[in-house]
Amino acid sequence: MSARAESLEAICDLRFGQVGIACVRLRRVDAAALAEELERRVRTSPQMFQRTAVVLDLSHLPRLPDDGMVDALLEAIRSAGMLPVGLAYGTSETEALAERMDLPLIAKFRAQYEPAQAGAMPVPAPAPIRESAASAPPPSAAFEPAAPSTAQQHVGNTVRSGQQVYARDRDLVVMTPVANGAEVIADGSIHVYGPLRGRAMAGAQGDETARIFCTDFRAELVAIAGHYRVFEDIPKELEGQAVQCWLDNGKLMIARL
Repeated sequence: MSARAESLEAICDLRFGQVGIACVRLRRVDAAALAEELERRVRTSPQMFQRTAVVLDLSHLPRLPDDGMVDALLEAIRSAGMLPVGLAYGTSETEALAERMDLPLIAKFRAQYEPAQAGAMPVPAPAPIRESAASAPPPSAAFEPAAPSTAQQHVGNTVRSGQQVYARDRDLVVMTPVANGAEVIADGSIHVYGPLRGRAMAGAQGDETARIFCTDFRAELVAIAGHYRVFEDIPKELEGQAVQCWLDNGKLMIARL
């Protein structure tokens, strides 16, 4: 390639896409307590939280902290081994704070309390992440598969470690194994017809009716609409079994099919 052609060729591509960003939703202003809580989370699930990009959500506080306190809160996140990347979109005061702090506003995490402006398209806020335990199955009606979506994304190749597959606004059907360290994410439900050794996250935009179906359960993590369960050791009754995961009144349920 000539020097002239090289000079005309774009040096990079700039695109917006789905990335794995967690949300730290603050309920009181206490940098020390925040650091302690986040450090506990990282110790419990280092594969999930270590060096995770996070957005700081201040929308549940009675008033915004001053700039110095925000600095302390961001440092608390860093000290726990996470990486703060911006503030959650909230009000005009939040926008001014972000501008003073030279931080981006992440619109995906729009504060739920803010009234929508006329003609504006609402941006769904994800459910706060919280851990839920596996539970015994409810009555048989709970095992009826969710109504199939007409919009599905199919994956025919092995999802390898470090890869992420995201099905936006649809279900995800994986016909091959999902390796350790791989992620499959869908706004709808997830079906894995092979060993699931990595992470599966359904209802990524907050759909609590989404489900996860798997024929060979060996997952590191499963999550639905932000409710998650991390597995250091798979329960013996579930390991290698065909299972489904769903939400029941905010609890993540897992049972054999």
